[in-house]
Amino acid sequence: MAISASEISARIVKAVMAQKLAPGARLGEQPLAMLFDCSRTIVREALTRLAARGIVTVSARRGWFVIEPSQDEAREAFEARRVIELGLIRSTGRLDKAALRQLKAHLQREKAALKESDVGHRSFLLGDFHVCLAECLGNTLLADTLRDFTARTTLIAMLYQSTHDAVQSCEDHVQIVAALERGDHAAAEALMAEHIGTVQSALRVQAPTDPLAQLRDALAPLNNTPTAPTPKRRRKAVPADDATDSSTYLGALL
Repeated sequence: MAISASEISARIVKAVMAQKLAPGARLGEQPLAMLFDCSRTIVREALTRLAARGIVTVSARRGWFVIEPSQDEAREAFEARRVIELGLIRSTGRLDKAALRQLKAHLQREKAALKESDVGHRSFLLGDFHVCLAECLGNTLLADTLRDFTARTTLIAMLYQSTHDAVQSCEDHVQIVAALERGDHAAAEALMAEHIGTVQSALRVQAPTDPLAQLRDALAPLNNTPTAPTPKRRRKAVPADDATDSSTYLGALL
């Protein structure tokens, strides 16, 4: 059965959430078409959808790339998640038994992943908890929106995150679900706000006080020791799309 553009885009988002596709990773149309055994038209449709969702970007001369969020985009993405997730919890009634079973099953998968060596699987599950929660709270539209924002914050973490304790993140999720099970939405909302704030505070996203500091350091006068001139090297021409080494990302989508 032929793969659809939606399925390709879903695989790419999942690879991002599992930290298998890094910020700036190149997504060549031809290698992706070969991987998924489909036409470049289908691949281009999938990538265009992801561009509209803010997951990838395209350059007319260089091709498609996973986004590299700036520090301002990092703050905006976390603020968007905070507004959506706290609003969902605040506006939802008591969870039914089926929703609680689904959330608890997800938590069990998280705990099992913490004991394994597959960091990507663990990362995906920790991020997907928020999508699962939105689905269990009865809003599939916002669940889809959260999936995109979670993918973006995963990329942000890969760029800016210091050491963050995945075990603590899982425990936060356990406490949020426990509060929802008690029907204590105020506590669940407070716990979610604290959880998102903790993750965000672990990121090194403070803007430098001197915007020219890095450039000033790089261009500071050198000592007076003479150095031999560096011989010029001719650069080999690289085609804009298909000659790229696809091994860095194709394995992530398998």
